[in-house]
Amino acid sequence: MIKLIHASKIYDKSGVQALYDVDFTARRGEFVSIVGASGSGKSTLMHVLGLLDTPSAGTYLLDGEDVSHLSARELSTLRGQKIGFVFQRFQLVEGMNALENVALPLLLQGVVRPERLCRAEKALAAVGLSHRARHKPGQLSGGQQQRVAVARAIVTEPRVLLADEPTAGLDPSAASDVLDLLEALHQKGNTVVLITHDPAAACRAERRLRLEHGRLFS
Repeated sequence: MIKLIHASKIYDKSGVQALYDVDFTARRGEFVSIVGASGSGKSTLMHVLGLLDTPSAGTYLLDGEDVSHLSARELSTLRGQKIGFVFQRFQLVEGMNALENVALPLLLQGVVRPERLCRAEKALAAVGLSHRARHKPGQLSGGQQQRVAVARAIVTEPRVLLADEPTAGLDPSAASDVLDLLEALHQKGNTVVLITHDPAAACRAERRLRLEHGRLFS
C-alpha cells in the first residue's frame, strides 16, 4: 500500500536534511508503528507519507502509483481520497460540534449535506460517541476529542490511516481507548501507520520500526 524507496528530505531554505535514504513499506491492511524521539524526523516522515510534502530524492509509491512528482493539486485530490489523519492536537474546529467536525472532510469533497451528516453519524457511532454528536470540542474531554478526530479521519473511508502521536497528552485510559480504535480499524482492513515517541503504544502494532536522526531502522 505504501512504499518509500531511498527517500530523503532536505529543506531548501535551511539546508537541513531531515530524512536520509529511507526505505519503508506498509502492506495493505498492515498496522505499523514508527518510534522516534523529538527531532528524529517523525513529523517530516508523516508529512511525506501523508502527501503534505514531497521527498527531495527517492520514490514514493502509494497504492501502486508513483506520487513523487505529482502537482500540489493532484496530491491534494489523492490525499482526500486515500488518506485519513489523526493528529496529536486533535485539530478540531472549536465553533463546530462533533458531528460537524466529523463531516468537514466530506463538505470539502462536495458531498451533499444529508449524505455527509449520515456518514458522520455512522463514524461517530463507530468510535462510541453518538451521544456527544451535538457537543463542541470545549465540552469534550481530551480522549473524547481524539475519538472525534479518529471519526473524522475515517469518515471518507480512506485506505491509509496515519496517526501522529495520537495518545500524547492523554491519560492512560483515554490513550488505551484510542489505540483500541486504531487496532479495530486495522482489523477491518485499514493500513495504519502510527508514529509515536511511546514504546508502549508502538507495541500495539504488528510491526515496529525506529527512526533516529532521519534514518529508519527495523
